[in-house]
Amino acid sequence: MRIDFEGQRALVTGAGHGIGRGIAQALSRIGARTLAVDVNADGLGETAAGAEGLLQTAVVDVTDAESISRAVAAFGPADILVHSAGGVCGQVGKPAETVTAAEWQAILSVNLTGAFLMAQAVVPGMKAAGRGRIVTISSGAGLGISLTGIQAYAAAKAGEIGLTRQLAHELGPFGITVNSVAPGFVRSNPTTERQWESYGPEGQQRLLDAVSMRRLGTVDDIVHAVLFLASDFAGWINGQTLSVDGGK
Repeated sequence: MRIDFEGQRALVTGAGHGIGRGIAQALSRIGARTLAVDVNADGLGETAAGAEGLLQTAVVDVTDAESISRAVAAFGPADILVHSAGGVCGQVGKPAETVTAAEWQAILSVNLTGAFLMAQAVVPGMKAAGRGRIVTISSGAGLGISLTGIQAYAAAKAGEIGLTRQLAHELGPFGITVNSVAPGFVRSNPTTERQWESYGPEGQQRLLDAVSMRRLGTVDDIVHAVLFLASDFAGWINGQTLSVDGGK
């Protein structure tokens, strides 16, 4: 047995940069007809430029059920869904009493509500096929705390992990597995680069010292975990959150 997605359809959100881009490109390289979606059209252009012919792109707002429905209908039933869309929406940590309702909701919408809406859109096709793989990209912040001190991000990622468990319980009888990958700190996009720089040399060293392998993760580290959970090798793994963080 080997990891091979030939003949399968994969849908990846947040594919305009970083981890999502890496996942979409990897799935297409291993044979899956892949739809890479993101709200950022420019980012998708860069994703497609470095990918194989099996990769398509579409601008989709994962907080908008109609936008999702149109994309899924045009693409066709998905065998694999990877929800990587999320992040901190340009926010930085600040005292809880100063966080606005709009700031709180923006992060929950793209990370948590988006994960649910995407799953809701692909589940009918997976049920009809009698199998499917859903992988959410959560975060170490959902298992512990947000390094940036963003309350909504920690809450959204904890919620995403809870949603993963609940969907796994509901969808398992239909041959659909639902699992999550919780990355440690990965310098994968402009936001994480700014975060890394904000720590300064001493803070950067403290972060590295807290990782047993004494290095930061890479996009490929996260991609490999996703490919495993989306493959037949993980056929009896369901409702789990896999920390990919170098060992804390």
